[in-house]
Amino acid sequence: MIIGTTLAFEFETPEELLQRLFAEITVKTADNISPLYRLDAFDWTVLALYFGLLGFLSIYGAYRIKQVVDFWRYRHVAPQPKRIFGEDELPPITVQLPLFNEVYVVERLLKAVTSLDYPRHLLEIQILDDSTDETQQLARALAERYARAGFDIHYIHRADRSGFKAGALANGLRTGRGQLIAIFDADFVPKPDCLRKMVHFFSDPLVACVQMRWSHINGAYNLLARLQTIMLDGHFVIEQTVRNRAGGFFNFNGTAGVWRRCAIEMSGGWQHDTLTEDTDLSFRAQLMGWRFVYLLDEDVPSEVPVEINAFKAQQRRWAKGVTEVALKLYPRIWRASLPLRVKLEMFFRLTGNISYPLMIVASLLQFPLLLVRYNQGFYHLMLFDLPLLFFSTVSVVLFYGSAIWYLDGGRSRRLLHLPLVMALGIGLAFSNARAVLEALLGIRTEFVRTPKYRIERADDATWKRKKYHRRRGWLPLLELSFACYFLLALAYAVHMELWGTLPFLMLFFFGYAYMGVMSLLQTLNGSVLRQPRSLRLS
Repeated sequence: MIIGTTLAFEFETPEELLQRLFAEITVKTADNISPLYRLDAFDWTVLALYFGLLGFLSIYGAYRIKQVVDFWRYRHVAPQPKRIFGEDELPPITVQLPLFNEVYVVERLLKAVTSLDYPRHLLEIQILDDSTDETQQLARALAERYARAGFDIHYIHRADRSGFKAGALANGLRTGRGQLIAIFDADFVPKPDCLRKMVHFFSDPLVACVQMRWSHINGAYNLLARLQTIMLDGHFVIEQTVRNRAGGFFNFNGTAGVWRRCAIEMSGGWQHDTLTEDTDLSFRAQLMGWRFVYLLDEDVPSEVPVEINAFKAQQRRWAKGVTEVALKLYPRIWRASLPLRVKLEMFFRLTGNISYPLMIVASLLQFPLLLVRYNQGFYHLMLFDLPLLFFSTVSVVLFYGSAIWYLDGGRSRRLLHLPLVMALGIGLAFSNARAVLEALLGIRTEFVRTPKYRIERADDATWKRKKYHRRRGWLPLLELSFACYFLLALAYAVHMELWGTLPFLMLFFFGYAYMGVMSLLQTLNGSVLRQPRSLRLS
């Protein structure tokens, strides 16, 4: 028998021998996800990092689920004004319009503001222009035209741009005569009745700020715009509603709202030591006891960026600014005489962007995880993975899905975009992680404006020939390298028949590939920038 076996081996080809050995390994490790590894120190290190990160992110996911539950609980508890002002009691309002190189949208903005349904003798308009291009001439000409038509409108130009938007608002406040201050960014188009709907809440002397929800003029323009609107709707429908109606701290979003002037001044005024001056002032005011009101069912239309580099710059500014506010104000919030639930909610609110650096680490771990997964088999894998994945991923679907359901109803086609929304969030990891690290290291950067192109029609491609395009920098190269990394991971998963991992790997691949490819393509399309042919007034 032994001789026979020996002779049998002598007649095997090298290929047959390798096939037989691989078959024996496969049988012995049939319960393993990967047949290449046994658990050793490296494996345990990878698994510990993975479950540590997933566990940490799942805590924020559980908080997100709590917000969804609270939203459905409080969605009908709409705020009501203490009383309605009589026509002779309406307070004077100063409308501030901060501008910086907004040549394409300033005319639309002023047309909307001068159409506001509010007594003209009680309405003052300030054009706070820090522009360095032909926006100056256009805005000045528009101001003169509306002044001749009887509007109390003032063009205020600064040459130094100190303090950026916060500096411009503070500068305008010195000469503004209104008891209330309404603020609209250049890409917003307030409806005629928006001031009427907000002003009556100031009949309560403790109300400092009233904010309306953002809606979207060009939300269906392209895939990026559609995904952005879902992300913004999640914030404005779920987060802002819950924070305001459940008694937490709510932040003004920098535009589409009205402030009480004395609340701004008593809370320390506009400060520019963070990139999110609106969030900073909001929390300082609420620490002093001022109340805020959020109007979920009233909206101010706005234009979302349709160009990927502009979108990334906007998200990076928000991520860095909120982290700076956390470093500046959270110690004060923790020491304040506030309910513990408010302090904890503020912790999650202000530290949520830390997930972006962690997401990069989690991305790097995905390929090693395919190689060193458990020796326990699929049953044990589900016991460990599913609860954590539920809180860290399914929570995102519930969060944004609830916002879509509330606004559009259950038959909305936007629900089909939810996996891509998750992928877009992953794709922002490098850009926003950089912002968070800059904030933690105290690296100061300027306020980077978001370009606006007045895109209102689905077939409008003129923005590609307009200026204000942002440079792509070096981040797209990192994003594309990670896309290649996940392409290899996908190929390995298919080869090893690890079908359960494919949906998650696809999210990472699409997120990084979309960010990198679109950054390069749209920068290439806008590489030759043209000046506008005409600045004629319509």
